[in-house]
Amino acid sequence: MTSEMNMEEKKMIKATINGIEVEVAEGGSILDAARTVQIKIPTLCKHPDLDATGACGICVVRNKANGRMLRSCCTPLENGMDLLSEDAEIVEVRKTVLDLLLSRHPNECLTCARNQNCELQTLCADFGVRRETLPNIVPDLPKDDSTKCIVLDPRKCINCGRCVDVCQNMQDVWALSFLNRGIDTRMAPAGDISLAESPCVNCGQCSAHCPTGAIVEYEETDVVWEKLHDPETYCVAQIAPAVRVAIGEAFGQPIGTNMEGKMYAALRRMGFNAVFDTNFGADFTIMEESAEFVKRFTKGEGELPLITTCCPSWVDFMEKYHSDMIPHFSTCKSPHEMLGALAKTYYADKMGVDPKKIYMVSIMPCTAKKYEIRRCNDMSSSGCQDVDVSLTTREIARMFKQSSIDFVNIPDGEADSILGDYTGGGVIFGATGGVMEAALRNAVWMVTGKVPEKPEFEAVRGLEGIKECKIDLAGKEVRIAVAHGLKHVEEVLDKVRAAKTSGGELPYHFIEVMACPGGCVGGGGQPYGVTNELRSKRAAGLYKCDTECAQRTSSENAHVQKVYAEFLGEPLSEKAHHLLHTHYSTKRAYQR
Repeated sequence: MTSEMNMEEKKMIKATINGIEVEVAEGGSILDAARTVQIKIPTLCKHPDLDATGACGICVVRNKANGRMLRSCCTPLENGMDLLSEDAEIVEVRKTVLDLLLSRHPNECLTCARNQNCELQTLCADFGVRRETLPNIVPDLPKDDSTKCIVLDPRKCINCGRCVDVCQNMQDVWALSFLNRGIDTRMAPAGDISLAESPCVNCGQCSAHCPTGAIVEYEETDVVWEKLHDPETYCVAQIAPAVRVAIGEAFGQPIGTNMEGKMYAALRRMGFNAVFDTNFGADFTIMEESAEFVKRFTKGEGELPLITTCCPSWVDFMEKYHSDMIPHFSTCKSPHEMLGALAKTYYADKMGVDPKKIYMVSIMPCTAKKYEIRRCNDMSSSGCQDVDVSLTTREIARMFKQSSIDFVNIPDGEADSILGDYTGGGVIFGATGGVMEAALRNAVWMVTGKVPEKPEFEAVRGLEGIKECKIDLAGKEVRIAVAHGLKHVEEVLDKVRAAKTSGGELPYHFIEVMACPGGCVGGGGQPYGVTNELRSKRAAGLYKCDTECAQRTSSENAHVQKVYAEFLGEPLSEKAHHLLHTHYSTKRAYQR
């Protein structure tokens, strides 16, 4: 029986497209089959992360047997099919689709954030659309920038459905939906409320998957330029782990190329007084978080499992939907918030700079970091706001292009060592499983006094939605779970709840959650075009950086140890708690 099932699972379908024979596994779409033989069928609504809907209709092909046109993205390939992906009528159909879309789309390409990086614009260029042939009926709808993280411009929406699918099915947030019917159909928060009033957690995955400028990040480059040109402001910057392996894509570099040296140098040329690295903050996060875990795991002081809190979208999601888990949450701030607090206390004191004059710019792969910097009063533990502004990878790429800097060829620079040196444990934060792996490395050191001989915990790596494993920590079994993409969280938390209710054995002792699929490498503020292939290559760039580090466990960071010795005392000290930790509260409950 098993062998028969395996044979059925491997059944192959043969057909012909444009006279070329194709063969794919049963269930594969016509679009997937075409791509295996380098036939490029245009799409707008289809994205590799999402199920096909056939919403736009631009991917039509012809079945030669009956002349019918089929939407290739959602039509399974059948044995013996003879298909055409192009003829005069198909081209006209595709042009008509574009004409219809343009009739409800504003002609604002030059002032749009997606100019030269818009899928609709690209297709119009490919099909030679040079004039509008239908009456213009662009709806008069206002922008929604209420979150100050992402901006909705429904006039530019083409109703492809990607953002709704991402928000509801990939992220399980349900902040976006379709309203009205027919020609009046539009994308908006459910109930037609503002995005800030909705369950939105600011992850930005809607913007990462939108093919046009209908959803973009909240632009804050102008205020940073203003501060850079103010001689009274002491501007400092920090670079998140995932940014260094993604920003090169904006400059034509191979995916996953580590551009940190170029970024350090370019930021200095732009006028920043100091350049730090968020990896240093990540090492601090691990020192505090692994101490927190060891305290709970070995001494029973606090509830298990411990759940990581580096991701602000996950924190927001938890406070809205899973507030019963607050006792399990690590109180550690995220790395850039820790570094912001240290910059305006320890660094300011060392350099003799008035903390109120320091303007901290975090360069993040994430739109939710714009929300995090003002999440609660704990984000001003230094006496003023610890991080003043958070820019996405896309925003800083635009700033570099405005700066007359030959980014690709500029000689590499270095970060300021006082808050810039990092270990391999800090840099892998940008990939799903990276926080867990770094914490486990450091937990081994805290319990045994030795760094692990083999620092790789490969079971927590990769793009599987939920990764589970067990490790030995000084003779005790530690059960681990790593989830990324918010739709996978429920399953993990339900197992914990079931064990607590029944009084049974805990399924996990330590849980990592990242809101974005792939972790920060797939963040909502990263360069457009995200797919699992890109996520994997960006993550590979971080793991390569890790292996090249002389020290790979956070406790080995000499500058981290120096800050503890001179300023904080030890992990979980009263001063460390004041500057590096936060609290959580139950937010408005939403019904899904």
